[in-house]
Order: sequence, then structure tokens, then C-alpha cells
Amino acid sequence: MVTTSTSFRLSEEARRRLSERADREGVSATALLERLIIEGVDCLEHPGVVYRGPTHDRRAALAAGPDVWEIVGRLRELVGGEEDRIDLLASETDLHPRQIRTALEFAARHPDEVETRSARNEEAIESGREAAEQRRALLA
Repeated sequence: MVTTSTSFRLSEEARRRLSERADREGVSATALLERLIIEGVDCLEHPGVVYRGPTHDRRAALAAGPDVWEIVGRLRELVGGEEDRIDLLASETDLHPRQIRTALEFAARHPDEVETRSARNEEAIESGREAAEQRRALLA
């Protein structure tokens, strides 16, 4: 990613709060500001989507629901067309079809984020399986 220098004028209050928060998170004010801008624009473009998690592991999620990648993962497991899958997921959860569509639209605009999360989850599942198999072998 190419970076360019940009100048902003911030109020003293904004600068102070940004600096304090950056210090608490252990990041530079510039890094925090960049994250806030990207996440803020994403939230404006996809109402109902928020970001959760620690500084080093942020993830998109529904404000009152699961992570976006989890919704997409479950939709992939279901059969049928898009609307059929959305209706099925809505019937098995407390999610409104509108929320599911919001998550799906976010995922369509940010496929790398969703794929990275899904791959990490698959790796964790496989690691857990391997550990369980090793435990069983130890006790055999």
C-alpha cells in the first residue's frame, strides 16, 4: 500500500482525545486515525455494521449480531438461491433478513476480509481436531 502525506487541522479536543486513545492502544495517532477513518467510512456505507475486537484483530460485525464472516459462512452452508438462503438463516436465528443482506453486502464489498477470517476459523477448527486426536492417542 502506497502512503501519501496528508495534512489535517484538528481541534485541540480532537487531537487530545486521539492522542490519549492511541496511547492506551499502544499505537501511533496516525495509525489510529487511519483505522478510524476506514472503519468509519465502512460503517457509513453499511449502516448496521460495526467493528469489534482488539486493535490487532478488528473484525466487521452486525451491531446487534454476529460477525459478518460468520453470517457468510452459514449462508455458504445452506442450499438454494440467495433469497432462499437468507430466509433460511433468518428462520433459524434472531436475525432479520435486512440484517443478513447488510452483512452480505458488506462481504461483497470486502471479500478479502471475509475470506481471511473464514480461513483463520478453518485453521483453528483443524488445529482443534488435531489436538483432540493427539489427546485420544495419548490416552489409548
